[in-house]
Amino acid sequence: MSYPKEIYLKAERILEKRRDNATMEAEIRADEIRSSLPEVDEIQNKLSRIGLELSQLFFYNGDAQEKVEELRKKSKELTDERAKILANNGYKPNAMSPEFICPVCEDKGFVGGRICNCHRQLLKDLMKEELRKVAPLDDCTFDNFDTEKYSDKPDENGIIPRERLTKIFDATRKYAQNFSLSSKNLLFLGGPGLGKTHLSLAIVNVVVNRGYFVCYGTSQNICEDLQSEQFGRDSDIFYKKRHVLDCDLLVIDDLGTEINNQYSIATLYNIINSRILAKKPTIISTNYKFKALEDKYNKRITSRITGEYLRMQFLGTDIRNE
Repeated sequence: MSYPKEIYLKAERILEKRRDNATMEAEIRADEIRSSLPEVDEIQNKLSRIGLELSQLFFYNGDAQEKVEELRKKSKELTDERAKILANNGYKPNAMSPEFICPVCEDKGFVGGRICNCHRQLLKDLMKEELRKVAPLDDCTFDNFDTEKYSDKPDENGIIPRERLTKIFDATRKYAQNFSLSSKNLLFLGGPGLGKTHLSLAIVNVVVNRGYFVCYGTSQNICEDLQSEQFGRDSDIFYKKRHVLDCDLLVIDDLGTEINNQYSIATLYNIINSRILAKKPTIISTNYKFKALEDKYNKRITSRITGEYLRMQFLGTDIRNE
């Protein structure tokens, strides 16, 4: 589970800014306190002298342990006295120290060489922030997916859409909750407005919250950006080849909406085949019937999907009109 380099760099900058802000605000508070409370200023000067003495003892060749303990005791007494004075004047006992957003790692992002939980959450939040640029992520969750909007009357094949979508809902939620790098590839088939995009993004929400790197986009946007990247027009693109191929989960929405040319077909084949070979899960949704996909694309693409993807057929009428 790794994120794009850009996400890590952005997180580092945010953490650095948090530390700088906390330090600067503490320095301002400390200056105000020392100017308004002379007794605190005096204590600070004494603590500084103790700190200097302690640093000098490190270069002392004799047994300095007793002197070190004495200075530490004096420092503790002064610190306690300062805390009382601050409290009596309406300040927090630690008002002169930086107030970090995460007191565990002090906004460094790591504790004892391990990534802090605050850093993990920041990476997840930044990943979601990126996805929100291209998808209504917050509007599409499992909690707000309503199977009651689907008909409870059998269709011409005797299948009840509500029962079918309830099974798909349960299966996709389980898929998201148990997602791993060895999860299956999924193919969502069905007409427009049947919830394919909603459930795709509901999966994305859960998988991102579990700390995975997810890339989501329409087939058209992905193909256009990869073509721009290949020809050096990559100054303002969202999708990059390394992200599409290397992410933990790739979601390709609206397969079939891309420009119908040899480049798009070759690009889609490369994406699908490369991720199958790398054993990286992919979810594809399309408004096309599978027979129409076979007519639209060459057999290299549809045969790879046939052998490696679990199909889920969405039924019913456009629920967006309900």
